[in-house]
Amino acid sequence: MTLRFLLALGLLVSLPVLAQEIEPRRWTPLPLGTQVVGVGYGHSFGDVAFDPALQIEGAQAQINTVGASYVVPFNAFGKLARFDTLLPYQTGRWEGLLQGNPASTERSGLGDPQFRLSLNIAGTPAMDGATMRKHLATQPVNTQVGIALAVSVPLGQYDKTRLLNLGRNRYTVQPQFGILHNRGLWSYELTGSAFVFTDNKAFYNGNTFSQKTLLGLQAHIIRRFNTGHWLSASYGQGLGGESSVNGVASDDDTENRAYALSLGIPLAKKQSIKVVFIHSETHRYTGADLQTVALAWSILY
Repeated sequence: MTLRFLLALGLLVSLPVLAQEIEPRRWTPLPLGTQVVGVGYGHSFGDVAFDPALQIEGAQAQINTVGASYVVPFNAFGKLARFDTLLPYQTGRWEGLLQGNPASTERSGLGDPQFRLSLNIAGTPAMDGATMRKHLATQPVNTQVGIALAVSVPLGQYDKTRLLNLGRNRYTVQPQFGILHNRGLWSYELTGSAFVFTDNKAFYNGNTFSQKTLLGLQAHIIRRFNTGHWLSASYGQGLGGESSVNGVASDDDTENRAYALSLGIPLAKKQSIKVVFIHSETHRYTGADLQTVALAWSILY
C-alpha cells in the first residue's frame, strides 16, 4: 500500500470541515435567559476523486446527517457569551469502480460532536430580551466583534481497520474571530478560523496521520425582512492543511471552496426553520465535489 494512498484517504476524511463551518448569523447576539434547541437533517452527495494508484474510478458519496444542537447565552463579566453544542449522527455510502468492478461500502454511527465557547468583545453587552430589543432599536447601525474556541471531540464512528470512517479519531481545535455589521435590514458577517489538528495515531494499518493547520475564512451577506424571514448568501475559503503519514509530508496543501444559500422562515413567535444549500469543492488531484441540502428547526425558550 503506497504512502500516497494513505495520504489521499486522510485528506478525504478532512474534506467536510470547511462546508460544516458555513454558518450565517453566527455572531447575532442572544439575550440572557434564553436557550435555543434545534434539530436538523442534511443530505450530502457528489463525486469523490481518489488517488489514481487506488484504481478507483467514478466514485460517489452519499452522507446523511441528523443533528441536535443546544445554545445558551450567559453573562461573562458584563460581556455577552454563549455556549454551543452540536451532536451528529450519520450514515454514509461510497460506491464506484474498483479495478473496473462495481464496489461499495457503508458506514453508520455517531459523528464527532463539537463544543464551542464564544465571547462578544465589542458591541451589544449582556442583557435580557426586553432591554436588548430596546437597545438594538435605538442603534439600527451597530457592529459586533467576537472571539470563540470550538473543539471537535473524537467520539464518532471509527475503525482503524477501515479506510473510510465517519469520525476522525483526533481532536480539532478551532479558534475563531468574527465581525458582524448591521445596517438596517442588511447584515455583513466575516469569520476567520484556524483548524488545528492533533495526530491520529491509530490510522489505517498501524500508521500515524498528521495534518498541518488549515486556515478558513467565511463571508455572509444577510437580508432580513419585516416578516421575520431572512436570506443569506455565503462564501467560504480554506487554505493549507498539508498532511503526512509517519512524518513523511505529502505536499498536498488544499484549496477548499464552499458556496451557500440559506433561508430562515418563522413558524411562530419563537420557532423557525432554516433551509440551506451548500456546494463545496476541493481544488487538488484528490478531493470531493459535494452538494448539501439541509433543513433545521429551532425553538427559542
